[in-house]
Amino acid sequence: MHAPSEAMETITWQHFEQTDIRVGTILAAEDFPEARKPAFKLTVDLGPLGIKKSSAQITRHYTKEELPGMQVLCVTNLGKKQIGRYMSEVLVTGFADENGDIILAQPAGRVPNGSKLM
Repeated sequence: MHAPSEAMETITWQHFEQTDIRVGTILAAEDFPEARKPAFKLTVDLGPLGIKKSSAQITRHYTKEELPGMQVLCVTNLGKKQIGRYMSEVLVTGFADENGDIILAQPAGRVPNGSKLM
């Protein structure tokens, strides 16, 4: 992770357009006791892209009971990632707070599941 004052390498618009960031609604959140750091297993509805699984280290700011129904931004074209015995299919995005705990990235209003970040 880069500090806010560090300049990152400039990418082209073509590179940015290759990153597929979509909105999805969390359908379910379960404990993930096998994870090395506290995390939840999430089930996310991405509309036309289907129902996908993800793992998220968001236990400091969220409970598994409050997550269903929440819309989040997901990177959908990173490929699958094996996390222990769990296969994560999308990356749920967020920002680190002052303590390094993740706060989910969300649209400011409700949008259709599967909507692409423009």
